[in-house]
Amino acid sequence: MPAETMQPTATMPPAGVGQLDGRVMAPAPKRADDGLRVVPCSLRDAQRYVASLHRHHADQPLPGHKLSLAVEKRTRLIDGPEWVRCGVAMIGNPSARALQKDPLLVEIRRVCTDGTPNACSMLYGAARRALRAMGYETIITYTLPEEGGASLRAAGFALDKVDAGGCAAGWHNRAGRKALPVGTDLVGGKWRWLG
Repeated sequence: MPAETMQPTATMPPAGVGQLDGRVMAPAPKRADDGLRVVPCSLRDAQRYVASLHRHHADQPLPGHKLSLAVEKRTRLIDGPEWVRCGVAMIGNPSARALQKDPLLVEIRRVCTDGTPNACSMLYGAARRALRAMGYETIITYTLPEEGGASLRAAGFALDKVDAGGCAAGWHNRAGRKALPVGTDLVGGKWRWLG
């Protein structure tokens, strides 16, 4: 008998009704790939992951964060499925000092994956949903122009500003500021995205 015409039985609740005391439950969200899942992650674990894989921030750990997330992929081993970390995202206060005045603005500061398909989009999307649920009104992140932004667009972000980083001379300009040297390839010309 097709699923559309099946009648509820004592062992099967009507559509939209959960198993717990007959309460109505929201259906589980559909996922493009059941081989990936998002899980919480500590700042220390996220920093270790970034240090091992990130192209240009491996030696620049964030001093703190508001939230870190990880994405894991299912791998098949002899003993059954096991989940292996394939990416992390770290969210914190905005890096631009002028933007730190808004308490409802937050920045996705680092995203790093091992190249697993859809991992980056999944991290951006999960971070965006979690931050909205926490009450943040503005979510920003920056990319280098050569990174394109396909994962951000897939996660619902929109390009806000091209060349948002400003010129290299404007960076690290506060007296007494201690900062690691940054190459000119990483300063200026960044794209800012809104989520």
